[in-house]
Amino acid sequence: MKIFLDTANLEELKQGAAWGIVDGVTTNPTLIAKEGVAIEEQIRRICAIVDGDISAEVVATEADAMIQEGRGLAKIHQNVVVKLPLTRDGIRACSTLSKDGIRTNVTLCFSAAQALLAAKAGAYIVSPFIGRLDDIGTPGIALIQEIVTIYRNYGYPTQILAASLRSPMHVIDSAKAGAHIGTMPFKVLDMLFQHPLTDRGLEQFLKDYAKAFQPAGVR
Repeated sequence: MKIFLDTANLEELKQGAAWGIVDGVTTNPTLIAKEGVAIEEQIRRICAIVDGDISAEVVATEADAMIQEGRGLAKIHQNVVVKLPLTRDGIRACSTLSKDGIRTNVTLCFSAAQALLAAKAGAYIVSPFIGRLDDIGTPGIALIQEIVTIYRNYGYPTQILAASLRSPMHVIDSAKAGAHIGTMPFKVLDMLFQHPLTDRGLEQFLKDYAKAFQPAGVR
């Protein structure tokens, strides 16, 4: 499963990129607004840090305006994937942009039926939101499993991006369910490293080594 960072913060992206495990980035208008930089400039900066798919979301809500905005975003960098909402206008824009050879990420997906529409419209990526479904008492991972089954049944090439991942268990469950990509905040990625046995084991290894090779006369 590819790992994407769900952030527009350059420092978080630099640290994630330094680990060598970040395959791409997802952004949205909220994340861009937090950084206080116009989307075009911030996306350029992100593309200079992470060499992978970078989702840049439109803010238009009407299909023709989405198409125009999406074409502009796609020109920023070859790695830009135009992010569109899963609405009627968003699906129409997805269909048009996909036929033009522009890669799209259809976001705010909350049902298998919506995911089917995204695939039919030629989406490069579909983004089901796991955490937000859990919030309303609906198992988000079950949606990933349904989409995986449908896409496999008909050979749809659309990649499934598990979004709204809020814990390491969300990440692991998404990988087990067959999601192609998991996108997460930096803090969740950082949590994947953590295990008390790793810390205790390393501490013991270092103590044993120091004891064996401690200089004579040093106590």
